[in-house]
Order: sequence, then C-alpha cells, then structure tokens
Amino acid sequence: MEGTRPARIRQPRLADMVASVLRERIVNGELADGEIIGPQDDLLAEFGVSKPSMREALRILESEGLITVQRGNKGGAIVHVPRTETAAQAIGLVLRTRHSVPNDIAVALVRLEPVCAGLCAERPDRASTVVPALEAAQRDVEAHLDDPLGFTRAARGFHAQLVFGCGNAAMAVAVGALERLWTTAEEEWAGGAAGRGEFPGVDQRSQGMTAHRRLIKLIADGDAPGAERAARRHLTAAQCHVLED
Repeated sequence: MEGTRPARIRQPRLADMVASVLRERIVNGELADGEIIGPQDDLLAEFGVSKPSMREALRILESEGLITVQRGNKGGAIVHVPRTETAAQAIGLVLRTRHSVPNDIAVALVRLEPVCAGLCAERPDRASTVVPALEAAQRDVEAHLDDPLGFTRAARGFHAQLVFGCGNAAMAVAVGALERLWTTAEEEWAGGAAGRGEFPGVDQRSQGMTAHRRLIKLIADGDAPGAERAARRHLTAAQCHVLED
C-alpha cells in the first residue's frame, strides 16, 4: 500500500541472546541441577558482553525459575532444572487470576487422569516399569491405613505415579501439574478433616485401596478401556470428600 512504511524487524537484545544460550544448556542437560554458572567474570569473558547485559540475561532466567542468582562479583547462578512443580506453580497462578475453584481442577483430573491410566495399560513394558512402581506406591498406601494424613499423602503419591508412568511426556507434565495442585487442596482438606474428627473411616480408606489394586490389575492385564473406567470411578468417589467440604 502506497505510503505505508515497511515493518521494522526487531533485533534481539544481547541479554536475550545470552539467556537463550544458557537456557538451552539447562534444558538439554549440559548444565545440571544445582550446578553453579559463573562467576560473573567468566561469563563476561565467554560471551563478550557488558555487565548490564549479563545481569539482564540472568534476571530473565531467574524470572523463569531456571536459576537463582547469588549476588556479588564472586557469586554465580544456581541452576534449577525445570520440574512438574514449576509448571504447577505457573498454572496455579493463572488459575488464581481467573478465580478458578478446586472443582475446576477436579473436573479436569477426572477427564485426564483416566487417559493416563489407559496409556499405562497400553505400554508394552508395563510389567517391568509401570506395574512395579504402582505396586510400591500401593504398599506405601497400605502401610498408612491408620494414619489419615499419611494415608492422604501416600494415596496422592499413587496417583502421581499413575500419571508419571503413562509414557507420554506431555501428558505426564500437564496432568502432573494438575495433580500437584489437587494434592495441595486435598492435603489441606485432610488436615482440617482429621482435626475435626471427620476424616473418612478405615472402611472407606480400604475401599480406596481396593480400587487401587483393581486398577493395577487392569493395567497389568493391558485392559486400557477397563483401566480408564476404573480410574474415573475411583477419582469421582475420592474427590467428593474434598469438594463437599
């Protein structure tokens, strides 16, 4: 169109470029969790940038939760490899801005976690990977039958393992983040219910353990549709206590 100026292409800032290189080193494992990047003089020499540009690059990575900066010329930056907890915190903040309620997370999990159970059942290596991990988590649940808070934590661990074992990295991270948020809500409920003497009794807890054992068998048998149905029924029943409260 005549008279229209061509769009200007934004040149990447030096800080962005440095942050991009360091970010890639973290996510590809070149920099390990807990490793220290630095000191600052070494980074300046490597990248050939000014101190303000380097400080800005580190601020970018710190805002992303990938590092914690230790201040001073002798300091450095401690690497934090991204984890499911990081995604959960970010999702939790977004949900808070949208005035989300625990019921939203519960509904999402009832739809998504059963898919993970089905994927577990479809894994050809389930007998050597998924099933032993779930059985170990189940033994922990059974060991805490008489301890309401310990039972809650162990049961949430079983569900987390179910998601982690699905074999699909994207599902494991996305659903795992929702699991973390629901775990926080359920543990808060459990503490209050136990203090009031309103925590579900041993009979109800035993029903939950029976549901877990049934789910493990379905997965071991490779029955993906059955595992999905069983997971959905169990989740719906288990969530009702928290949602009612």
